[in-house]
Amino acid sequence: MSYRIFTDNGANLTPEMYEEYGIEVLSLKFTIDGKEYVSYKKGTTIDVKMFYDKMRNKEPITTSLVNADEFATAFEDALKNGEDVLYIGLSSGISGTYQASTIAKSMIEDKYPDRKIITIDTLSASIGGGMLVWDAAKMKAEGKSIDEVAAWVEDNKLRMNHWFTVDDLFFLMRGGRVSRASATFGEMLSVKPVMHVDDAGKLIVKGKVMGRKKSLSTIANKFEEMGADKNQTVFITHGDCLEEAEKVKAQLNAMGVEDVRIIILDPSIGAHSGPGTMAIFFYADKR
Repeated sequence: MSYRIFTDNGANLTPEMYEEYGIEVLSLKFTIDGKEYVSYKKGTTIDVKMFYDKMRNKEPITTSLVNADEFATAFEDALKNGEDVLYIGLSSGISGTYQASTIAKSMIEDKYPDRKIITIDTLSASIGGGMLVWDAAKMKAEGKSIDEVAAWVEDNKLRMNHWFTVDDLFFLMRGGRVSRASATFGEMLSVKPVMHVDDAGKLIVKGKVMGRKKSLSTIANKFEEMGADKNQTVFITHGDCLEEAEKVKAQLNAMGVEDVRIIILDPSIGAHSGPGTMAIFFYADKR
C-alpha cells in the first residue's frame, strides 16, 4: 500500500534531502522580538545568520512545537488520498511534538479504519533523528513496506549517537539545562561540556573538558571510541561556526571516514544550545 513519510524540522535535514525523497515536513516555530517565524517552509529560506546574530546578543528567543491540529490536517491529507502515514519525530525527551502527533492520531484514526497511522518517537534530535528519517525514506524508495520501514527505525534508533558541545553555557542555563552557578564558573574557567542524548532521548552531560579546541576533538574522538563503522555517512551540525566544523570534519576524515556532511543547526534546535554548538551524529552498536 502507498504511504507517506512525515517528520518535523527538528530532523534538521536540508531542503534538498526532504525533496529528493518526498518527505513531508511539519515545522516548529520560533519567536524573536515578538515576531513568530516558521523554522522550515518548503520553497522559502530562513535568515539563519540573523537568527544566530540575535542569539549572540542574548536576545530572548522562544520556540513552539507542532500542535495536534497541524498534525491531524497533514495526516488527513494523506489518509483521504488512500495513503497510510508514517511519522518519525523529534524525541519526546526534548519536545512535546511527538506527543502532539499521537494526540492527532487518536483524533482521526477512527475516521479511516482501513488506513494505518504509525508514529515513532526517535528518542533523537537534530540530524540524529534526521538520519533515521533519511534512511527510512531511502528504504521506502527501494520498495519497502510501511511496516518494514517502521520496524527498522524502531530496531535501530538506539544505535544513533549524538555527541556535542557548546561554546557558551548561557543558552543551556537559560533553558534550564545547567545551573546559573555552573554556567558562570564554567565560563570563567573555560570549561566546556561534552554532551550526549541518552536512551530516554534526553540531553545529558557526559563529561567536561578545558577549552574549546579540546571539546571539539573530544566529540570527534567519540566516533572511534564507540567502534563505529567508518563506511557510513557521518553528519556534523554547527551553530554558525562553519570554519570549526570543517576542522572536525578533517579530524573524522583522518580517522578514515570519507563521507562527512556538514549542515547548519536548525533554529528550532539551535535556540536551545546557541551559536558555537558543534555536534556529530553516527550509528554504532549502542549509544
